[in-house]
Amino acid sequence: MSTKDYLEKDYYAVLGVPKTATAEDIKKAYRQLARKYHPDANKGNTETEEKFKEVSEAYDVLSDLKRRKEYDEARTLFGSGLGGFARNQGGGRGGFDFGDLFGGSTQQGAGGIGDLFGGIFNRSGSQRPSSAGRARRGQDIESEVTLSFAEAVDGATVSLRLTSSSACAACAGTGAKAGTTPRVCPTCEGTGAASRNLGNFAFSEPCRDCRGRGLLVDDPCPVCDGSGRGKSTRNIQARIPAGVSDGQRVKLKAKGAPGENGGPAGDLYVLVHVTPHPVFGRSGENLTVAVPVTFPEAALGAEIKVPTLRGMPVTLRIPEGTPNGRTFRVRGRGAARKDGTKGDLLVSVQVTVPERLDDKARAALEEFRDATEGVDLREELIKQARSE
Repeated sequence: MSTKDYLEKDYYAVLGVPKTATAEDIKKAYRQLARKYHPDANKGNTETEEKFKEVSEAYDVLSDLKRRKEYDEARTLFGSGLGGFARNQGGGRGGFDFGDLFGGSTQQGAGGIGDLFGGIFNRSGSQRPSSAGRARRGQDIESEVTLSFAEAVDGATVSLRLTSSSACAACAGTGAKAGTTPRVCPTCEGTGAASRNLGNFAFSEPCRDCRGRGLLVDDPCPVCDGSGRGKSTRNIQARIPAGVSDGQRVKLKAKGAPGENGGPAGDLYVLVHVTPHPVFGRSGENLTVAVPVTFPEAALGAEIKVPTLRGMPVTLRIPEGTPNGRTFRVRGRGAARKDGTKGDLLVSVQVTVPERLDDKARAALEEFRDATEGVDLREELIKQARSE
């Protein structure tokens, strides 16, 4: 039976059950048809013999959950069969060559779509590589780090202690006791896969004897119990980029567990915690700071010193009549951006009221109060409240 025949054949129709049939329904239908078409009950009848083979093939596929799923997915992919393709098999501009679909190769040298179904169809030359020697990507690892506020802004190199799965050090990943070596699995001949033939096609599955490794261990390693895997602990220096925020996950490519058989390493994901700063805050790429000013400074204007993170204070000019809470921007004194530039420092002024006054200061304020006695700052506010 060819691949085309397999995809076009409706095994549900062969057994007379719907696609939603349960395993019990399929088993019951098969028993009835097997008794009806069994060669012993129809000796010399070639037609019923072929029918019995067809029923048996259908049951072999649909009675196995994994094979049934593969069969359903294959038919879904091709629109429940290849009838639509078959109509155009005439060559010329509208023709379609099944050899191109299932047996041909692309310009890059990769196999055709038939390679996608390598585990379903028993096609010559499509043996799977040994799972024991197949390159595998290493595991991803997660870790956590706590940075100071300044380290998060500027970036930091931190030391991380990582624990991951790796080849057992005692047996070098073979799973065999020191001084012994694994042997090639005689069942799968080292491929790690076994095939179950169903007529002219077959299903590939992990070898049950070696569990897909392709090797058998007669004297297992006492450290890893023959698994070939162990725990590896290592210290690495990881660079946390500038501008990270509290709760951010940073991906460090290829810093995870080492790969197997030449495969690439996994990635490292670092959850960052940032301790708060007593003076500065963050607003995206900008830093924030609240600076106290006196009433005369706000009213008359002044030049004030403003702190910066890891730098000398800068001088900020606040204009006359500056209200409480007004924010000023100091360019280039914020957190680092990805392009290497920096955000800004946002300075909010807070007009402070002194807790105690000496006689001279009190007299000056009383004189100011008398000079502005005719100004009612709340008059407009009260009018607006009454108008609603």
